[in-house]
Amino acid sequence: MSEKNIDKNVIIVTYDISDDRLRTKLSKFLEQYGVRIQYSVFEIQNSDRILKAVRNGIKNDFENLLGSGDSVYVFTTKYSTMERYGAAKLLGDDLIFI
Repeated sequence: MSEKNIDKNVIIVTYDISDDRLRTKLSKFLEQYGVRIQYSVFEIQNSDRILKAVRNGIKNDFENLLGSGDSVYVFTTKYSTMERYGAAKLLGDDLIFI
């Protein structure tokens, strides 16, 4: 990741949703903004404005649709404080495909 982005805010969104349609809808929403790092886990690095839009989207568009056993967690951190191991070290690096 470039030096200018090292102190950017990052959100990690993880979810456990039983309804297939709702789970798919949430994952498609999150794919617009971030990278799937596990089946139900997304990492989103972007401007504070976009991160706020993601949080608001989850709250406004999904919260009322969640079942009693469903959950969505949103964790906020700084890129510079994240620890990555293995293939996860490659996430966030600027890659160029030719």
